[in-house]
Amino acid sequence: MRHTLACALGAALLFALISFGASAHIVLETPEAKLGGSYKAVFKVPHGCEGSATVEVRIDIPEGVIAVKPMPKPGWTIALTKGSYARSYAFYHGEQLGEGVRQVTWTGGPLPDDYFDEFVLSTFIAGEAEPGRVIYFPVSQRCETGEQHWSEIPAAGQNPHALKLPAPGLRLVADATADAKPVDTVTADGKLAIQGAWARPTPEGTTIGAGYLKITNRGDKPDTLLGASTPAANSAELHESAVDAEGVMTMRPVENGLEIKPGQTVELKPAGVHIMLLGVKAPLKEGQTVLVTLDFKSAGKVEVPFAVKPIGGAGEHVH
Repeated sequence: MRHTLACALGAALLFALISFGASAHIVLETPEAKLGGSYKAVFKVPHGCEGSATVEVRIDIPEGVIAVKPMPKPGWTIALTKGSYARSYAFYHGEQLGEGVRQVTWTGGPLPDDYFDEFVLSTFIAGEAEPGRVIYFPVSQRCETGEQHWSEIPAAGQNPHALKLPAPGLRLVADATADAKPVDTVTADGKLAIQGAWARPTPEGTTIGAGYLKITNRGDKPDTLLGASTPAANSAELHESAVDAEGVMTMRPVENGLEIKPGQTVELKPAGVHIMLLGVKAPLKEGQTVLVTLDFKSAGKVEVPFAVKPIGGAGEHVH
């Protein structure tokens, strides 16, 4: 009986220590976010530095977290450090963001050690980020006496609570129910309008995909789509599907590119001219966005977000 009671007390003490250790870390209130959507990042600061009050909280923004805006806090001032992203990301209404807030610092308070508080960011999780991956927000906490840097990142398979000062982590997940909508893109000179770009999802084990779109020439001179490329696949080529005299569907590369005459709208669609993605590096899943760079003879290279949609989502152009 005495042994059993001792074991029970020991287990309870161990659980309490683990729970206290976990709650003592700076963490995100919601540790999971969907790709291609907004995310409210709430950082919970549970204590100061060994009894000393907190006077500054600085958060580094990881790659793929864009359009960051901090929430003001009474008694605190906010400083923003801006810079370029590693690449441009698709945002709302066809906008492409190549730079933004990379670090946010709240200074003020003080926040006594006996209290806790929350520091909040409004963000957007880029649809081009890798689903299933965990990204980390290093946080520096400066106090009236001393400071702590919550910047440790766990090794593969390691429990982050085993670290003394773990960085808050956020797991990225694909939104299987997302209503992916194509967005419109206009070339820098305004002469070509690219509309409704979308790509088919690819099943596991499939390394070939396809993309479709409309191109309207608003200028007074013809232009030619020469080819395409994307980081999502080893290569991208212009292909044309056609039915021969015997009723057999054939496919062949488009030689010399696809011309778009002034005032003309050319549609790349199933059972016609399309962009073939060869050597797809990871399955394209519904709700994601894939960036494809189109190469035009006159307009040059244009980066276009392709919404990954189910085959039935293409309407009357699906056969």
